[in-house]
Amino acid sequence: MDNFFDNQRILLMIWKRKFHFVLVGVIAVVLSAIFSGPTFITPKYKSTARIYPSNIGALSDESETEQMLEVLNSNDIKFRMFDAFELDKVYKIDKENPMYLTYMFDKYNTNVSTSKTEYETAEIKVLDQDPKRAATMCDSIITFYNNKVRAMHKAKDKEMVVITQKQIDKKQIELDLSEQELDSIRKVSGLISLNQTSEVTRGYMTALANGRGSSSDTKKIQELYQNLSKEGTQVQKVEQRFNKALSAVDSLTRLYDAHLVEFEKDITYSHIVERPFAADKKAYPVRWLIVAFSTLSAVFVALLAFLVLDYRKE
Repeated sequence: MDNFFDNQRILLMIWKRKFHFVLVGVIAVVLSAIFSGPTFITPKYKSTARIYPSNIGALSDESETEQMLEVLNSNDIKFRMFDAFELDKVYKIDKENPMYLTYMFDKYNTNVSTSKTEYETAEIKVLDQDPKRAATMCDSIITFYNNKVRAMHKAKDKEMVVITQKQIDKKQIELDLSEQELDSIRKVSGLISLNQTSEVTRGYMTALANGRGSSSDTKKIQELYQNLSKEGTQVQKVEQRFNKALSAVDSLTRLYDAHLVEFEKDITYSHIVERPFAADKKAYPVRWLIVAFSTLSAVFVALLAFLVLDYRKE
């Protein structure tokens, strides 16, 4: 057994059985060419697309491309692809099979793949027996991606629209109550605003200084002055509450309008760098590779077999 793998022995044996090796090689070439043909292996065509993410916004520590890949690989998009292209018929999987989804996901993941390129684009690859269907599937994945991200954004913006509208309604009630209270005080006291304090005081003091303390105008000013002394603090509180509510309504209205604009937008969330097209050459199987590998394997097995036979003869 010491000289079983001796180089000289192997070379002599190869030369001795060179015709056998040639015959094995030819048979391997012929058989591998036949069995790698369309009769035994259904050819598949590849369609490819490359897209950049856009209008996504930061949702986590992941890059926008990684976020895009998460959505592209989501089950929601896969289910939509199953239905849109009736992939159960394409992959010949019975829907009544208890393992239906397991088989479908396995087949889909074998034929459809997504990855990030070195230039931060998301690359989508689809293999299918029909080159046109492969291209359409690739294009549909992009469409379904845009629809899903749009739905996600709309759901968030709609939620904010509803929340801000409730807050606006609440603050509007507070604003209306403050306004009604101010109107009530104004009717009773004749006051318009606490800002009148300096004017009323100045007018009252001027009238007294000019010796018109008993005139009708001075009495009106005096009445306003007394009302300010009595109701001033309450007016100030109500005015502050009113102004605070008014400011809150303005801020919430701007926030509401911003989210409403986003909710009503219909934009895309990807820039297509490379559009998919129907391939005119099959991508699978690579027959020359199968033939080469099969031939080398057959010759190697023959070599081992001949070595064993020669060893036994000795």
